[in-house]
Amino acid sequence: MDLTLWQYQFRIIMLGDSTVGKSSILKRYTEDLFLECINQTIGVDFYVHFLEVEPGVRVKLQFWDTAGQERFRSVTRSYYRNSVGGLLVFDLGNRKSFENVQQWHAEVSERVQPYTVLFVLVGHKSDRDKAGERAVNRTEAEKLASQLGAPYIEASAKTGHNVKEAIDLLTRRVYQGLKSGEIQLREGWDGVKSSGPTAQMSQKIQNNETAQKNKSCAC
Repeated sequence: MDLTLWQYQFRIIMLGDSTVGKSSILKRYTEDLFLECINQTIGVDFYVHFLEVEPGVRVKLQFWDTAGQERFRSVTRSYYRNSVGGLLVFDLGNRKSFENVQQWHAEVSERVQPYTVLFVLVGHKSDRDKAGERAVNRTEAEKLASQLGAPYIEASAKTGHNVKEAIDLLTRRVYQGLKSGEIQLREGWDGVKSSGPTAQMSQKIQNNETAQKNKSCAC
């Protein structure tokens, strides 16, 4: 697969308190590396990865890794509006980071209008469970995810558990949003970009959707 070619670009923003492990998740996903000590994000960092969401449809993922500290919020807020997907991350061993998830969600949802951002809630550092350091149980995390209208998944950048699955889930959720019309390509909005004319790419999505329906109905 030629990774220089892509049909869509999705901007994904990483959200959550400082030290919950947003940068570690991206390091594991994009480079398959884990560093015990990683520099704290100052403002916003950028990562890029490519994913084939279905045969012949390649997506360029542009990640915006935001700093969780309050003093950088004026900087990071400026990136919310041009994002189509958000990974809401909290530390399973840090109760306060879980309690702040709703604040992160509300802040982004308010500022992105009139556009749409789709979310996935990630309980990070699942490796802490074995060490008896869990401060948030799965039931309450799933309840919060349901309230936010987002899927929930637990992951660990340290072990690699569910890191790829979490980001792939969000990517495919955005792509399905494009196919259903929940997400629309718009001029002047960088949340989603296509490598071809908007109308032509939209028609390709509809054709793919029709082909899948016809295939599923074939005897």
